[in-house]
Amino acid sequence: MAKCDQGYLCEVCGDEVEDISESDLYLRFIIGEVPVRDLLTAPERHLKCHPFLAQFILDDRFPPITMEGPFGKAQLDPAERARMESLVTRGFQRLQEIHTLPPMPFNQYPLPEFLDATRQ
Repeated sequence: MAKCDQGYLCEVCGDEVEDISESDLYLRFIIGEVPVRDLLTAPERHLKCHPFLAQFILDDRFPPITMEGPFGKAQLDPAERARMESLVTRGFQRLQEIHTLPPMPFNQYPLPEFLDATRQ
C-alpha cells in the first residue's frame, strides 16, 4: 500500500488505526481533551495502546484494561475515578455511535457539554 493510502498510524504499536471506533485521538476530542485544530497534527493511538485512558472505559464492547501502579485508577480518589469512568465511557459510547452514523461535521462529534468548545 502506498504511504498516502494508509490511515493514521498508532504511535505506540505502529499499526494503522483503521477506523474512528478504535481511535484514542477521536475519543479525546469527544471528551474535550483535544481541540478540533489538533485533529490533523496530534499523534494517533489505538484505544488499547493508551492504557491510562482505556482503563476508564466500562462497556461490554471494550475489553477491560487494568493499569497497575501510580497511574492506575485504583490509586485515584473514588469520586475522581467515578467521574473519569463516566466521562470516558460516555465518550467511548459516542465514538461507537459516530462510527455507525452517516458522515457529519467534526464539530458535532463531542459530548453535549463540549460542543460549545468546538464551535470557537
